[in-house]
Amino acid sequence: MTGRVGTSGAVSPARRVLPLPTALALVAAVIVALSATPQVAFGSPAAPAFAAHRGSTATREAAIRAASLTPDAPKPHIVWKPIPFGTRRRNQMAAYSKRHYGTAAWKLTDPKVIVEHFTGGSSLASAWYTFASDAEHLGEYPGTCAHFIIDTDGTIYQLVPLWIRCRHAMGMNWTAFGIEHVGRSDAAVMGNAREIASSYALTLWLVQRFHLQVRNVIGHAETLMSLYHVEHVAADRCQTHSDFSHADMRTYRSHLKRLAYRHHVPVGPPPVWVDSAC
Repeated sequence: MTGRVGTSGAVSPARRVLPLPTALALVAAVIVALSATPQVAFGSPAAPAFAAHRGSTATREAAIRAASLTPDAPKPHIVWKPIPFGTRRRNQMAAYSKRHYGTAAWKLTDPKVIVEHFTGGSSLASAWYTFASDAEHLGEYPGTCAHFIIDTDGTIYQLVPLWIRCRHAMGMNWTAFGIEHVGRSDAAVMGNAREIASSYALTLWLVQRFHLQVRNVIGHAETLMSLYHVEHVAADRCQTHSDFSHADMRTYRSHLKRLAYRHHVPVGPPPVWVDSAC
């Protein structure tokens, strides 16, 4: 047995001493490997999982899954401010869905999309009363509505339960939540720090709760480009609005993604847009 006697008298295995050049090469390799590995303070909101701000979306998603990090986007404070949505309006919504989507239904059972809007006015009250009135719109019922309105001070109001279909975007109501922002333009809403912060918080919470993809957070102006756009009424197939343009929504989704990484919320694949031929 090859070995040597230690201080206790026991025989220990012989130690192999590496040549100095080999030892230095190994140390250098370890240093390179460590420098290439993202150093993350787990649990720190300022340091998303595995430096999620680096690399591709697929890489970031894989890192979040590998770390088994639980999405932790908090539910923002929401004020319940319901509009009337009784049997009459539910029947109207079912009939509307039959005409436009092919199936008579008033429940929102499998949401895939969030549509961002602005009200075109300056007050919460005017938007709320418009939605509450159930007035005929474009020659048919029900009246328009949205699931949420965000006021200029950042307060979030919920108008209907999340399992009810609201008529807020042609071609999308069968599968989309609607979020209205009090304001007259994209710029007015996105330039209001409190309002836009509440918008990001609410939208991310919905993405997390319903396992949505950030690419399906769209502006009203993007509805014709959505994979989920469905319209059976020929005269309405190309109808849309100008609120929250494609350019502004690219900025919106970029901010939303950064917030999602901070809270370990998967964002999904990049957007895929369709040509509506409109």
